[in-house]
Amino acid sequence: MMIPPVLRRSALRVRRDTGFLAAGVTPHLGLVPVWSWGATAAAETGNWALVLTVSVALILLGVPVLTAVQRYRHRALLGVDIPRPTPTPERWSWAAVARLLSSTRIWRQLGYHLLLGPLMAALELSVLAMAAAGLVGAVTYGWVWVLPAGVRQDWFGYVTQAPCYTVAGIALLCAVPWTAGAVARSESRSALALLGPSRAQRLQERVEYLAGSRTDLIEAVDAERHRIERDLHDGTQQRLVSLAVNLGLAMATRPDLPGEAAREVIAEAHLEAKEAIAELNDLLRGLHPAVLEDRGLDAALSGLAARAPLPVRLRVDLEGRVVRAVEAVAYFVISEALANVTKHARATRAEVTVRRVGKVLRVNVTDDGLGGADASAGTGLSGLAKRVGSVDGTFRVSSPVGGPTTIAAEFPCEQ
Repeated sequence: MMIPPVLRRSALRVRRDTGFLAAGVTPHLGLVPVWSWGATAAAETGNWALVLTVSVALILLGVPVLTAVQRYRHRALLGVDIPRPTPTPERWSWAAVARLLSSTRIWRQLGYHLLLGPLMAALELSVLAMAAAGLVGAVTYGWVWVLPAGVRQDWFGYVTQAPCYTVAGIALLCAVPWTAGAVARSESRSALALLGPSRAQRLQERVEYLAGSRTDLIEAVDAERHRIERDLHDGTQQRLVSLAVNLGLAMATRPDLPGEAAREVIAEAHLEAKEAIAELNDLLRGLHPAVLEDRGLDAALSGLAARAPLPVRLRVDLEGRVVRAVEAVAYFVISEALANVTKHARATRAEVTVRRVGKVLRVNVTDDGLGGADASAGTGLSGLAKRVGSVDGTFRVSSPVGGPTTIAAEFPCEQ
């Protein structure tokens, strides 16, 4: 006879939940003997100080053990993993004990084992008793017929009572899956809230994880950009240079080419090849300038200022290198800012200042243009703000109508 899958899954869940509840009675009552002994001993001896000290010490020693037991119980029987809070210090001292006692972690665990534990044990025993009573009631006719016939007729009243017991037992058994599941879920939620990290700790761990993931992503993007720059430099750029050289040699060594049109086509192709090389050089500098990788931000900005179509006053005050990701973002912020000055500001000069103050890299780009730039208008400045924010930096724009415009960025640059 095939058991329907729904009934099979229900039976497995009931077995899992009832086993989980049965395994929780003892650890939930683990501290009851300690505080009950403490109360009895203190009442009998009157030495409250000594008894209280011993009881508190035993409770503090038992809490980590019971917490470990509850973690194992939830993981092994329900598949619920209760994360561990921040680990305790390896070297114990009075200061470490004071910090532990002042933390919310130990008080949440004490509340779980001292207050919530006995309540959970009572609920677990109630569910187990309901399951046992339902099983006994459902098989009433089985054990009634074991009794002698006289006893059945004179004492048990099986004709009227046995059907009621059977129906009540079946009803209890039908209620056991829902009740056991509800109690098991409530226990898991309580254990996750009180035995695991607090909400603040979980948020902090989440922030640290996201910050690490973002750093890894930035480094991966930077490495990919560097790879593309290297491939273009070693492949496409070299082929274009070779093409331009060959076209130049053809023009210089073959003046007797037939037809003026052919010579014009070659000359035009030579010019297009040189323009393509120039554009590719600009693209490579925009992707990841080699001088930034080799010599740092100061040398890369010197080349950038020298190529600008307007006078740029550059002041760089740096001692050594900073984080590569910060260097790249700072370079691109200055590069884009100077490009915006050239295209939109109608400025006659610009000033770039880069200096390191403590653990902060400060970048300022100022021009004497028309002003009116708005970083919140969806322009390239908003993209710069996002790029600065990707390395936990801050970005500000001051651009009143009539100028001047100042773009300021600050980057954390730990040693």
